[in-house]
Amino acid sequence: MAYVQIDGVQYEKELLELAKFHTTGAGEGKLSKDEVAALFKSANDGQGVTDTEKATLAYIRKTFVFTDAAAADFDKAFAAL
Repeated sequence: MAYVQIDGVQYEKELLELAKFHTTGAGEGKLSKDEVAALFKSANDGQGVTDTEKATLAYIRKTFVFTDAAAADFDKAFAAL
């Protein structure tokens, strides 16, 4: 698993790249409900969601733009971790 440091905090590179992929190119530049589901599926790829993956998801939530429905789904899924 690859990591990247931003402002001294370690994040999972794969999750960040997935969020960037979904918000660049064609489209509105916001994460959708399906894309949020993909992020959580990727984070839960092993024995559960690690602290680094949780930190990465929190960073994504703070940094990226979401549709209203996707933001609600993200917040609900994150609270359940």
